[in-house]
Amino acid sequence: MSSVENEELRLTQAWWFFPALIAAIYFAAHMATATRYGYFRDALYYLACSEHLDWGYVDQPPLIAVLAWIARHTLGTSLRALLVWPALAGCGRILLTAAFARELGARRFGTTLAAMLAAMPAVWYILDHQFAMNALEPLFWTGCAYALLRMINTGNVRLWLTFGAIGGLGLENKYSMGFFALALVAGLLLTPQRKWLFTPWLLAGAGVALLIFLPNLLWNIHHQWPFLELMHNIRASGRDIALPPLPFIKEQILMMSLQTFPFWLAGLLFYFFAREAKAYRAFGWAFVISIGFFMLAHGKIYYSAPVYPLVMAAGGAVTELFLFSPRFQARPRLRFALECSAFAWLIALKLALLPISLPVLPIDTFLRFQQHLGLEPSRTEHSQMGVALPQYYADEFGWPEMVEEVARVYYSLPPEEQRKAAIYADNYGEAGAIDFFGPQYGLPKVICTHQNYFLWGPREYTGEIVILVGSNDIEQARSHFASVEPVAEIYNPYAMPYENRPILLAHGLKGNLRQLWPLLKNWD
Repeated sequence: MSSVENEELRLTQAWWFFPALIAAIYFAAHMATATRYGYFRDALYYLACSEHLDWGYVDQPPLIAVLAWIARHTLGTSLRALLVWPALAGCGRILLTAAFARELGARRFGTTLAAMLAAMPAVWYILDHQFAMNALEPLFWTGCAYALLRMINTGNVRLWLTFGAIGGLGLENKYSMGFFALALVAGLLLTPQRKWLFTPWLLAGAGVALLIFLPNLLWNIHHQWPFLELMHNIRASGRDIALPPLPFIKEQILMMSLQTFPFWLAGLLFYFFAREAKAYRAFGWAFVISIGFFMLAHGKIYYSAPVYPLVMAAGGAVTELFLFSPRFQARPRLRFALECSAFAWLIALKLALLPISLPVLPIDTFLRFQQHLGLEPSRTEHSQMGVALPQYYADEFGWPEMVEEVARVYYSLPPEEQRKAAIYADNYGEAGAIDFFGPQYGLPKVICTHQNYFLWGPREYTGEIVILVGSNDIEQARSHFASVEPVAEIYNPYAMPYENRPILLAHGLKGNLRQLWPLLKNWD
């Protein structure tokens, strides 16, 4: 055998080779479909935040804004360039799940199956197609769990420092990182592995996490905890759809794609009942605690998605244990057939339903596909009722056309009025779109009282002339201005219903805009 053949054999026998190949295919799929529809509303907002770098924002920690700033100054902000980042995060999740399975004792088949399971769920195709912090979250959750797993296997308590560093960065991405860290600690307390808690290295790791998180913590204190106010407002408004326990569990299974269910359920049972997994029972408890918390707290169904790599890794490991058990030792052909069947089952159903989670079809073709399957668009908020598309697709439509219409209204004003005219957007999606697409039309920066735009203030505007974008209540607007007239209509059949609203031209604000601004705060 030649040296080249030896190297090829070594690579294909390495545990990471097939997981890396799966990750590469996953990345290619996202890049091939990156420009099919358009920019997701949240991405436009995060790009706006990247122009106002700070240690915190009303509705999220600073990491996504920093990543948006890096994107601006490296690959750029074209749709494909922007989606490189979440797609890479998805690849990281696939490889980390495979590594987790290997640490659980899996060999080549188990790690490959774990990677395949991590590449299947519909929710991750959706989240990894959006430039948002949700794509990064599984890296931090699974990274913390992996550090703990390595600690259990090696006895190296200094890994609490790694745990703390990953956890601290995770808190700068989403605050839910803190809950998952507590779920892992609770899992340890419920098992004999609680011994790993009784070490000063745990306190050292907590100190590292606090040090990394401290700037955002101080920002929240300085701004009187805006995120807590935001969450209170969301709950008080009843914005989100709250599911009872059984429908919540059903949605979890569908969210993670039905074909993965037998494997990750087997992984969960593996943690609790397998003799080989006795040392790893804390991860089963962490999974159950996480799912239970989001179910009882009526969180959106995808909030729990980052915890699934734990049971998918275990699913790969336990499936390998089953197929390589003594009952199959003398039946290698049957074992090979079952291995192939497992991958065929996962791939066939994924390909059949791929358009639901990845924009592989033109939008009209997708609508026919959705109708043919008899599917209703998924909804997590009451405002999404009546929309033709799932929200994650609908919020990618209409933004360039809206900004073009705003520009037409703006340039219909005499030059002296243009200099005084403020463009006021009703929500952060419209505001982010105008700030992103507006420069090509020479539009000024927008003002808005929604989310972090409120903290950026009314700029130099007085309210003498205001172009109102997204305000659907003309009578309410007239109560604040001397005159208000509809001058354009925004409509896109694929966009969310609340984006199909008129553009109003208002003159003569009754009052001083800067004095009125604190009363207009809209955090929801």
